[in-house]
Amino acid sequence: MAAVEAELGLPFTLESLPTDPLLLILSFVDYRDLINCCHVSRRLNQLSTHDPLWRRHCKKYWLITEEEKSRKKQCWRSLFISTYADVGRYIDHYAAIKKAWDDLKKYLEPRCPRMVLSLKEGAREEDLDAVEAQIGCKLPDDYRCSYRIHNGQKLVVPGLLGSMALSNHYRSEDLLDVDTAAGGFQQRQGLKYCLPLTFCIHTGLSQYIAVEAAEGRNKNEVFYQCPDQMARNPAAIDMFIIGATFTDWFTSYVNNVVSGGYPIIRDQIFRYIHDPECVATTGDITVSVSTSFLPELSSVHPPHYFFTYRIRIEMSREALPEKACQLDSRYWRITNAKGDVEEVQGPGVVGEFPIISPGRIYEYTSCTTFSTTSGYMEGYYTFHFLYFKDKVFNVAIPRFHMACPTFRVSIARLEMGPDEYEEMEEEAEEEEEENDSADMDESEESEEDENESDEGQGEERRRRVFDVPIRRRRCSRLF
Repeated sequence: MAAVEAELGLPFTLESLPTDPLLLILSFVDYRDLINCCHVSRRLNQLSTHDPLWRRHCKKYWLITEEEKSRKKQCWRSLFISTYADVGRYIDHYAAIKKAWDDLKKYLEPRCPRMVLSLKEGAREEDLDAVEAQIGCKLPDDYRCSYRIHNGQKLVVPGLLGSMALSNHYRSEDLLDVDTAAGGFQQRQGLKYCLPLTFCIHTGLSQYIAVEAAEGRNKNEVFYQCPDQMARNPAAIDMFIIGATFTDWFTSYVNNVVSGGYPIIRDQIFRYIHDPECVATTGDITVSVSTSFLPELSSVHPPHYFFTYRIRIEMSREALPEKACQLDSRYWRITNAKGDVEEVQGPGVVGEFPIISPGRIYEYTSCTTFSTTSGYMEGYYTFHFLYFKDKVFNVAIPRFHMACPTFRVSIARLEMGPDEYEEMEEEAEEEEEENDSADMDESEESEEDENESDEGQGEERRRRVFDVPIRRRRCSRLF
């Protein structure tokens, strides 16, 4: 530096440096350091207010576009400051959550317009503060951030958080607004300090977020409750873990939707997961499978894990017309995590004998249960040609795996003594044997009775569900 000063004949100071190199250096500085530069010297104060420097920060933290800047008629620095004044406490979460909301709405607007119209405007800071005062707990910052953008949705069907439909079971989850969620905040044993995120008016199912660490739950964890069917203690509630944080839960769901991982059928999002490798082609016919786990029909104790699968059978458009055929029967080989194998064979699929012709697609949904946390199925369909009825052939069904989410056992059950637990298991087994004769017909009758009363008692059921455990029905295995 002394040599430079001697050569120039001037003292080497910050003020003597050229502007362009300094601006280049400042373009790599984070917004916090850029603000701090304002207090270092007059020169850096002038340079740090250079508007293009704030363009990167507006795009990175607030996702502000050029169009939005033009519409608001503000410079980049003013936009950053005004947005920070509004939602600055969420700066570590805002970009990820705002992008998820933007991507979700963009994807759903042409496909499920009613769902997008059901979204509510964002809540105010004072509204969220009031909820915290009401429940006596702090809300997670990422949860608050999302609700500043959209305060949940109206209680409508279909719900934003996905649907599932079987012959005798229907689920559609709405994203609750913050006031309704606060009304369902749990203080009872088993769900202490848990806030409902979603609600299904048909099943009473909710996903919860733990706003405080309690009863073996981690703070900010998102889960489905699963009452222990074998425990006398109502506080014995197991959990299927869906996300480690609100951001993890919400962004992963949105990614599955906008990537096409969750299919949209009749204006509803169905939470089926498709493995790209789960496809098998036999001749001109391709069979693909997607699966889903149903927590509301499952239990950890006793072990009963319920899965549904959706099968797509398609004949190539290039197939010759004489290749048209009809499905006669199915064969399944079902293997659980212990290696136990069950074989099932029967006519048709779900009571139908579909005809497949060039370019035609046939899809159907069925379900199965496992006594282990995972298992897989594989098999084949037997077809006959329409024009050559004496010619039959088999079409392979690819092996597809099913596994329940990570679950955590209730701390109340872990604290039970071995004698008490053994007695409880024996009683549960006796009750299970008595209930085995009640099949799907009884469930259908219950569903019909509930559907008749749904219209007049929808609001009452919405309030009641937050105070009692979910009643789980068992459906028969449908192959």
